[in-house]
Amino acid sequence: MSIPEAMRFDARTQKNGAECSLPVPLKASRLPLPTRIAVIGNYLPRECGIATFTTDLCNALATEYGERRLFAIPVNDPDSSYDYPEQVRLELTQEDIASYERAADFLNFNSNDLVCLQHEYGIYGGVAGRYILALLRRLKMPLVTTLHTVLREPDANQRIVLEEIAQLSDRMIVMSELAAQLLREVYAVPGGKIDVIPHGVPDMNFMDPNYFKDKFGTEGKSVLLTFGLLSPNKGIENVIRALPAILASHPNVVYIVSGVTHPHIRKREGERYREELQALAAQLGVSSNLIFHNRFVSTEELVEQVGAADIYITPYRQEAQIVSGTLAIALGAGKAIISTPYLHAKELLADKRGVLVPFDNPGAIAESVVALLENDAERHAMRKRAYLHSRGTTWQTTAHAYMATFQRARSERSLQPRAAHPDDAALDLTVPIEQLPVLNTSHLCTMTDGTGMLQHAIFSVPNTREGYTTDDNARALIVSTLLDQCAGIEQKEQQLNLSRRYLAFLWLAFHSDIGRFRNFLGYDRKWLEKVGSEDSHGRALWALGSVLGQSQNPGLRGAAGRLFEAAVPAALTFSSPRAWAFGVLGLQAYLDWFPGDRAMQGVRNTLANRLLDIYERTRSATWHWFEKSLSYSNARLAQALILAGERSNNRKMIEAGIESLEWLVAAQHCGDKEIFVPIGSNGCYAEGAEKARFDQQPVEACATISACLEAYRITGEERWIEEARCVFSWFLGKNDLHVPLYDATTGGCKDGLHPDRVNENQGAESTLSFLMALLEMQAASTETATKQHQEMSFSF
Repeated sequence: MSIPEAMRFDARTQKNGAECSLPVPLKASRLPLPTRIAVIGNYLPRECGIATFTTDLCNALATEYGERRLFAIPVNDPDSSYDYPEQVRLELTQEDIASYERAADFLNFNSNDLVCLQHEYGIYGGVAGRYILALLRRLKMPLVTTLHTVLREPDANQRIVLEEIAQLSDRMIVMSELAAQLLREVYAVPGGKIDVIPHGVPDMNFMDPNYFKDKFGTEGKSVLLTFGLLSPNKGIENVIRALPAILASHPNVVYIVSGVTHPHIRKREGERYREELQALAAQLGVSSNLIFHNRFVSTEELVEQVGAADIYITPYRQEAQIVSGTLAIALGAGKAIISTPYLHAKELLADKRGVLVPFDNPGAIAESVVALLENDAERHAMRKRAYLHSRGTTWQTTAHAYMATFQRARSERSLQPRAAHPDDAALDLTVPIEQLPVLNTSHLCTMTDGTGMLQHAIFSVPNTREGYTTDDNARALIVSTLLDQCAGIEQKEQQLNLSRRYLAFLWLAFHSDIGRFRNFLGYDRKWLEKVGSEDSHGRALWALGSVLGQSQNPGLRGAAGRLFEAAVPAALTFSSPRAWAFGVLGLQAYLDWFPGDRAMQGVRNTLANRLLDIYERTRSATWHWFEKSLSYSNARLAQALILAGERSNNRKMIEAGIESLEWLVAAQHCGDKEIFVPIGSNGCYAEGAEKARFDQQPVEACATISACLEAYRITGEERWIEEARCVFSWFLGKNDLHVPLYDATTGGCKDGLHPDRVNENQGAESTLSFLMALLEMQAASTETATKQHQEMSFSF
C-alpha cells in the first residue's frame, strides 16, 4: 500500500550544534516506495532479541505495505537450523564467508530495490562479525543499516567493521539520540546520514495490571517483572537480594523472571546462572516470592506478562547498553519502571518516566520499589507519562518511519550514484573506452524471428510474451540499412534478409484505410490497437526514408517508396514534436537521394518550421528548448532542425538547432564534463523542477551522438566529435555506475542504468540504440580519417 504522506528526514541543528534527523512531511509521490526489500538479521524462531526485532519489523512493514514487498535473510549459528516461515528466502551460515558472497549475488541477481541490515557484532561470522562485509561490499542497491550496538570504546576490529559498514550504508538507523551522538563523535559518521527511529513496541492499551494477574496466579499480589534472555550481565541477582527488604514492608510482592537462558550462554554453561539465582533465593528465604517462567514467549504472551506487572525492573550491569527492547516494550505498556542507568534507560526514562538506581545496588532497588508501591498517585502518574511518550513508537509508526528512510536512501542514491561492483565474469570482456568495439550483430539476430524484431528480452533471452512494436522494427530497419552499407560480400545477403523482414513488418503495420501505422503486435500476430502513436508513425517514416536514401537494393527501395508515399500525408496532421523530428529525418534521407521532389521538400519544411516555431515561442534566457520539459529522444529535435536548416539553407534553423543542442549537452553533464548523464526517465526534467538523474536510457545516448555528429558535419568544430565520443563511452562504462551497458559476449545492450545497478535485460530499443550509435561512430571515424588524409595530401 502507499501512504498519503511519507516522512522525510532533514538535517536540523540541536542545541549543542550537532546535526540530527527529524521527520518533516514530504509528499509520497516525490519518493516512490521500494518494491522489493531484503532484511538481513536473525529471525524467529531463533531465540534472541535481534530475531524478535527483525521479525516484528518485517511483520509491521508487511502489514502496512504488503507481504510481497519484502523478505528476510537470517543468520544461522553453528550447528543449528530453524523452521523459518515463508517470509525467509535465503539463509546465511554464520561462519561460512562463501554464504555471504552467494547471498550478495542472489540479491543483485534478483534486482532488489534495497537491503536493510540489522547489525550486532555477535550474530555475523569472523572477527568482530567482519564476514558481513563480504556481502555488503558486493551489493549494487542502497543499504540501510540498523545498529543495535554502538560502543563508546570499541576495540580495533570492532571499529574497523563498524566504520566500513557506515561507509557502505546509504543511511544508518539508531534507536536513541545517545547512539546517534556516539556515531558522530566516536566513528565520525555525518549527522545527516543518521536517522533516529525508536525501538518499535506493540500497540497496547493502558490497562490495570489486575486484569492479567489471574493468568499467572498472582491475583491480589504486587508483581515485579523482568523479562528477556537470561545472562549474568542482566543483574537479576540484585533484585533477588533486594527482595528481603521489600517483603519486610510488602509481603504480598512476587518477582517474576520471564525468559530462557541466552542460547550462547546455555551452550557454554548450561543453566548455571538460573540455578545460581534459585540458590540465592533459597539462601535469602525468598523462593516462594520468586517465579521463573523458563520459556521464550510469543508476542501475545509477552503482552499479558507485561500487562500483569505493577513495576518493571531492568537491573542491567553494563552502562554501554545502547538499546533495550524489553525496556521499550515496558514503556509502551505504560509500566512503572525501575532501572539501572545504562545509556538507553537514561534517555527513555528521562523527565520522570521512570526511576534510575545505581548499578549493583540492591538497597537502592528495594528503596525505589517500596516508594512506588506506597505512593499510588506517583506510580500511576509515572505510568501515564511513560505510556504517552511511547505512542509515537508503536510498530505501525515504526514501519512508516523505516519506509521513509528507505525512500530517502533510494532518492539520495539516485542523486549521488556509486560505482557498482563489477561482475567478475565480465571483467575480462570489458571493451576499452578509448576504442570502438568490433561490430557484433548476434543479439540483433537472436531478437529477430519470422515476424520481425521482438520488443523485450529477459536478460539476453527474447521475451515473446511482450510481442513486437513498429517503433522497434523501424529502428531495426534503420540499423540493417546502415549495416548493409558497411557489410562485406558474405554478409550482404544476411543484412538484406533482415531489412526485408523489418520492412515487411512495417507493411503489416500500415492501416491503408486511414493512412496510419499500428504499433503493438502480440506474439500471436494480433494487433493490440487500431492506431499507433504519432511517434511510432514518425519513426516508420524515418526508417522508410533511410531505405530510400541509403539502400542500393531496388527491391527494398521499391517497397519502401510505395509505403513512404502512402504514409507521409498523415505526418502533417501530427501535434507531437518528436513525430515531426522523426519525419524530418526520414524526409531528408529521402531528399538526399531525390533532392528535386518539391512536394516532399514542402512537407519537410512544414515540419521543420513547426519545430522552429515552438522553439522560439518556448525558449527563454535560461531554458533553450522546444518544450517546457525534457523527456525522451530529446536530441532528435535539435538534430532535425540542424539537418533541415543546412539542407534548406535556413540559417535561423541551424542556429536554433545548435543553440538547443549546446544547452541540452550542458544539461546532460552533472558536474563532470567527462561523464554523460542523460535525462532520467523517472520524472524527466521540467523547467524549474529538479532534473531526474535516473533511469538512464540508451536511446538518449544514441540520439545525442547522432545530433552531435550532425553538428560536427555542418560546423566542422572538433568539440562536437569529442562530445559524441564522450557520450559513446557511456555505453562502455564511463557512466555514473562505472559499468558497461554493452555486452561484448552477446552483442546486445542492457536496458539502462538504475541508481544502484544496470538493468540486465537486453531489449530491442537498447540494443538498436547501441548498434546505431556504433555504426554512426564508425562512419564518422572513417570520414575524419579520410578528411585528415586529404588535408595531408593537399599540404604535401
